[in-house]
Amino acid sequence: MIEVEHLTKYYGTFPVVRDVTFNVERGEILGFLGPNGAGKTTTMRMITGYLPPTSGTVRVAGFDVTEKSLEARQHLGYLPETVPLYTELTTVEYLDFRGRLTGLLNTRDRRARMYEVMDRLNLTDVANKQIGNLSRGYRQRVGLAQAMLHNPDVLILDEPTVGLDPVQITEVRDLIKELGLDHTIILSTHLLPEVSMVCNRVIIINRGRLVAVDTPIHLTENVNEQQTIQLEIGGTPAAVLNGLRTVTGVRSARLTSPDGKVLDGAADALPAGVNAYQVEGAAGTDVRSEVASAIVAGGFQLLELKAVRPSLEDIFVNIISKEMPEEDDMEDTEMDAGDGNEGEDDWSDEQEVVAAAPTRERVTAKRRVRK
Repeated sequence: MIEVEHLTKYYGTFPVVRDVTFNVERGEILGFLGPNGAGKTTTMRMITGYLPPTSGTVRVAGFDVTEKSLEARQHLGYLPETVPLYTELTTVEYLDFRGRLTGLLNTRDRRARMYEVMDRLNLTDVANKQIGNLSRGYRQRVGLAQAMLHNPDVLILDEPTVGLDPVQITEVRDLIKELGLDHTIILSTHLLPEVSMVCNRVIIINRGRLVAVDTPIHLTENVNEQQTIQLEIGGTPAAVLNGLRTVTGVRSARLTSPDGKVLDGAADALPAGVNAYQVEGAAGTDVRSEVASAIVAGGFQLLELKAVRPSLEDIFVNIISKEMPEEDDMEDTEMDAGDGNEGEDDWSDEQEVVAAAPTRERVTAKRRVRK
């Protein structure tokens, strides 16, 4: 449904998106991940036709979004991070207006579609309420409704759960999974649990480049890190640690608190009892059987043994940290650390340009974008 080939975006001489290529199949929910300023929003705006690329192509349902923009947009529904709502209108008035803009000109058909979408998104109870008086969660639903009105094949959702409370986040996630049954969806987010619970496949972008494409499960399985085992063992801590450290393939064994904090130096002072331990095995090895056998042979009581799999967040941090900055990007990190936007998710194109520019040229870049 979506074909992105060698997509690149420059502002002046500063690359914001660099040679990005990927496909999204019909009925797939694709998670689009990356740190703030990585180029996610710029990429999504190019996919929707909102921004022209410097080079490369995007096709939606077979239509080039640059050469056949209107045909491509008929297959697209877009929910930007900042939802374009007219807060003085009621939900019905706004959706009626949006319906006419998207080509639903027959009043009866438009009304029927409006109430069908509102029913699906649980908006019927607020149909006649002013949008300015709605909660953030309901506003997100209204934004989704306007994106779905013309029944597009593809939905582009940019940070759809930002600013929502935990209950609202759960509701929106469930809704996205339901919509994925009959829509192709690209979901931009930096919330890792969201991706692992909702998406079939993950794309990670950093500094405008595609750095990983895989399913959440395969990303977890393929990460090349040492094995971590958590245990609960009854016995004298010093003796337990001595026994664990003699096991072949074990790189380290440590006493920990119940919440996983390492208690260095505390083993010798503790009497016999049930304690938590963490064992690190060499990369590519599974030492669980050997560890269990050593515990039993040592006369200790084994109450729990479980392998700790790297989370999607661990993998994301691992991949991003391996991306070494190029010479012309060396000051990106400096900007990220002190740009004054900590905690803000609404990165505009201007901010992404400034993030890509060396320090001495940021002011020039900002002025160029504003023109």
